[in-house]
Amino acid sequence: LNNNPAQYEITLSGTLRSPQINFHPPFLMLMPVPLDVESEAVVTIIPQEFIRQSRIRVKIPELELADGTRTCPFSVQFPEGQDIVLSSDGTANELTCHISFRSSKPISVLGDILFIDQEEN
Repeated sequence: LNNNPAQYEITLSGTLRSPQINFHPPFLMLMPVPLDVESEAVVTIIPQEFIRQSRIRVKIPELELADGTRTCPFSVQFPEGQDIVLSSDGTANELTCHISFRSSKPISVLGDILFIDQEEN
């Protein structure tokens, strides 16, 4: 520097942290219920390795019944909000999620409910 032709080498190192979310319980099985009766469960979402605030979105499967009609028997609610907020020590808050199922027609479902952050992870 200062017109000195010497070369300087700077070495940088770091660790890439990929955000992820874990669930408690890790899978969900809702109990069979009579038609038009709601079955519900509570799931805790545990964010890890987030470096900034993010908002969780949910993709719920739409199902086609035997008669060709389409239905979405699931609903997902976040009673305390769906924002992942970092505390001063770098940890993220856990989120409570209520997942419910209700159908007016007989149906059995095995499928995925996708939880996605703002970065599409």
